[in-house]
Parts: sequence; C-alpha cells; structure tokens
Amino acid sequence: MNLRHTATATSVLATLLLASCGGGGGGGGGGVPLGLGVPAAPAPAPAPATAPAPAPASAPTALESCGLPDFAQDTITRVNQFRSEARTCGTTQFPAAAPLSWNTRLDTAAARQSNDMVAKNFFDHTGSDGSTVGVRVTDAGYAWSGVAENIAAGQTSVASAMNSWQLSEGHCRNLMGASYKHVALACVRGTSANAYPFYWTMVLATP
Repeated sequence: MNLRHTATATSVLATLLLASCGGGGGGGGGGVPLGLGVPAAPAPAPAPATAPAPAPASAPTALESCGLPDFAQDTITRVNQFRSEARTCGTTQFPAAAPLSWNTRLDTAAARQSNDMVAKNFFDHTGSDGSTVGVRVTDAGYAWSGVAENIAAGQTSVASAMNSWQLSEGHCRNLMGASYKHVALACVRGTSANAYPFYWTMVLATP
C-alpha cells in the first residue's frame, strides 16, 4: 500500500512528508500511496460565522463510501479507538485524546478531494483547481481554527487505510491531534483509467 502526503494546517502551517507503507507479509505487490503533512498556505481566516453543529447522536452517514458497509460508523469507531490510548508517532509521544465526532461539512470537503483525484487521475493534497485542504473545508462551510488531511490510495477497506496511516508518523500525528473535534472520511472508487482502485481522503478539524 502506499501512503502519501498528510496535510496539516493548524491555522498557519504544516509539513509535507512522503511515506510508503509496505504490504503485509509474504510477497510482492505494489505499494499504495499515503498522504502526509503539508504546510499549506493558511486559508483565509474564516469570517465570524456560526461554528458547525456537533454531529447528531444518530449513526453518521458518508457522502462517498466506495459502497463499504457501515462506512462512517466504522471510521468513527476505529479513529476513536486509536485515540483512546497513548501513542508514539515517530519519536513523539502523544497522550490519549478525546473522541471525535463525524461532521458533514468535513465529509463534503473530503469527498471533493477524492472525487477530484479520481476524475483527474492524480494523487496529491493540492486539488486540480489549486485548492488546499483549508480552502476546501472553508468552501464546505466549516469555519476552522485547525485542520489536517490524510490521503491514501489503493487500500480496500477502512481498516487497511487506518492501518497505513497509524504506521506513518505524520498521519499518526494527525490522528492523535488533541485539538481536533471533528472528522470525516471519503472513499471513491477509481476506474480503469486510474492508477489505483480506491482513493481515500480523511479530514480532521476544530472550529
């Protein structure tokens, strides 16, 4: 599997990292891209706006899920299980972090990037229109003070995408970010014209 950039913009910056995650035991096979941290130019400061309402108590639903069952709930469960214990990301220790809730505005931003990567056959945090994760989240109507993005391609389940990110320092840092309150994940299936069968975008943010 390969993992590529993880975009993180905590109001001001983030760092672009590339990582590749080898497949499981036993044999050959290509890698899957994973996305890691990018210093994005800070998105325009959001105008005073009403902060997004917390996700409802009912089961969240995902805009783009690759047809995988219980996609949003599976994502929330896995993310919050990971955050529930102290973790070491690279050389940095992170204490356990509070659980996140699903946010439909972040879902819209994540789906936009995954659909764009499939439509234009690329793999990057920068959209084909030049947008950054901060811009996409703002365009989706979420007034953020911190935002991060993990991308991946080729993984065929929420579990495999999460495993890839958990093993990558920059992605792990995003997953354990104590300031984040909301999350969403999008998966869009590639076509015969694409390099990978699945394109994943996770967005984490705090209002």
